[in-house]
Amino acid sequence: MQEYDQLKQLVSEIEDDVNKAEGGNKAAGTRVRKQMQTIKQAAQEVRNRVLELRSTD
Repeated sequence: MQEYDQLKQLVSEIEDDVNKAEGGNKAAGTRVRKQMQTIKQAAQEVRNRVLELRSTD
């Protein structure tokens, strides 16, 4: 499923900034929060796609 692959990619891209934010880097924390909003939207797309698949069966 393309939506799920995109979600996994977004999560892997943010890993370095998460580690930097844990170390106290405030700019990295800001980037993490912004990217988490994008991840939230991508997760919603996955949910919608799963519902579509379920309703077509």
